[in-house]
Amino acid sequence: MRLSPEQLEIITKTTSSVAGGSARVSLFGSRLDDSRSGGDVDLLLESTPAIGLLKRAKIKLLLEQTLNLPVDVTAATMGEENNPFVAIARARSLCLNDLPKHPHV
Repeated sequence: MRLSPEQLEIITKTTSSVAGGSARVSLFGSRLDDSRSGGDVDLLLESTPAIGLLKRAKIKLLLEQTLNLPVDVTAATMGEENNPFVAIARARSLCLNDLPKHPHV
């Protein structure tokens, strides 16, 4: 994975503060592949109900400013099929909420 523990903690804290503590955030796309370079940070944010456009935009803006990386946020309703893109993102993602926390961040 091509994000540091500190960057991962920033992502989880930011999404939780905007979308609420029950929201789940997963990383998918090129940042999971150590053999690649560059690329944006692709996030799948799942909650019930799915978060709206304004909250997604706020998360995107905050993360881009903090991480200094381009960020894409896809929202889905937790536990529902949604659409084929979300199904692929889920299948090829890593849930960041389940990673160990780093108290120094």
